[in-house]
Amino acid sequence: MASAAHLTGLLAGYGVLVMLFLMARVPAVEHGVGADRLARRHALGGRWVLTLCTAHALLALCGYAAHTGDDLLRAAVDLLGYPGIAAAGTGTVLFAAVGVTSARAVRRRIPHGAWRGAHQLTYLGAGLAFAHQLVGPDIAGSVLAVWVWALLHATVAVLLVWYRLVVPVRQALRHSLRVQEVRVEGPGTVSVVMQGIGLDELRAEPGQFFRWRFLQRRLWHAALPFSLSAPVRDDRLRITVKALGDHTRRIRRLRPGTRVLATGPFGALTAHRRRRRKVLLLAGGVGITPLRALFETLPCAPGDLTLLYRAASAEQLVLRAELESIAASRAAQLHFLLGPSDASFDPIAPQALSNLVPDLAEHDVYLCGPPGMAHAATTALVRAGVPEHRIHAENFTY
Repeated sequence: MASAAHLTGLLAGYGVLVMLFLMARVPAVEHGVGADRLARRHALGGRWVLTLCTAHALLALCGYAAHTGDDLLRAAVDLLGYPGIAAAGTGTVLFAAVGVTSARAVRRRIPHGAWRGAHQLTYLGAGLAFAHQLVGPDIAGSVLAVWVWALLHATVAVLLVWYRLVVPVRQALRHSLRVQEVRVEGPGTVSVVMQGIGLDELRAEPGQFFRWRFLQRRLWHAALPFSLSAPVRDDRLRITVKALGDHTRRIRRLRPGTRVLATGPFGALTAHRRRRRKVLLLAGGVGITPLRALFETLPCAPGDLTLLYRAASAEQLVLRAELESIAASRAAQLHFLLGPSDASFDPIAPQALSNLVPDLAEHDVYLCGPPGMAHAATTALVRAGVPEHRIHAENFTY
């Protein structure tokens, strides 16, 4: 039990470092892997880390009780008398709190701000775990191990501070980004146009997103991920947002001149993923935003570019006039797939997609939409003959 306790403790400590690194917003990592994949791996890894922490605590407790001959309660009281173990116990409780609030059933019932606040406890828990590891026999027994372990933690800490704090502040000072205009695009949907200085230095590509922090009352504390809904031009950025929660509803009331902190760009849903001459863009709902930017900018010959836009009704279509204008100017195909999701006819069924795009299997596919729609579309595309590695998607639930 003691050996198993040492092993699970070391794996848990290493896992915490990996989880923090995945969420450090390192541009090279997010561009290469994709922010949605990183988030999913972070969530899956978090479950494993919490399991390892729990196993480590139980195995260590049982091993100590067996060694001393005490019952588990007395052994636990004795162990918590050691400062390093008390720190580890507190860190484990904090990790458990983060895990509980991140569970899907719980997260649906709490405000996003409360979830983010609970998630910040990860940093405190990691610090307490690090303090415990430095006095444990596995690390403290070797000067080399202490230095290597400390260096790994210092590296991740520097990355977190640099990319989550320093870079956003530096970009805000350099580019002086402010809200220029908020205009209504449809029911519950608005576009926010922001103007700044030297925005070409950001090297933002169509299909990418930023994390936006609007310095206005009741919004300044939230970093909201939204894709660019138009290419960057004339030192202007534009996002298009549908009201899905408290923060997104407040965006409709942004005042011109509001200062904006933008971190990014992030995401790998860009032209670099393309491998085929022909391209299909498949959007659902407000997922049209990154694909609208790609629809305008992807290099394609006439007839090689197709956009399918799924929505419940014509009133739910966002940026329709812009899409029709782009399709006409580029000789691209544009189809609106309208109807409720529970209708008898499914416009994104394999045969329906093949009828709209006869050589579908020869296309690269860019996909963005709500999770349910994205999953159904991916399944349909694979059944229609599109290899899964040529379906490029980034899906988020806010």
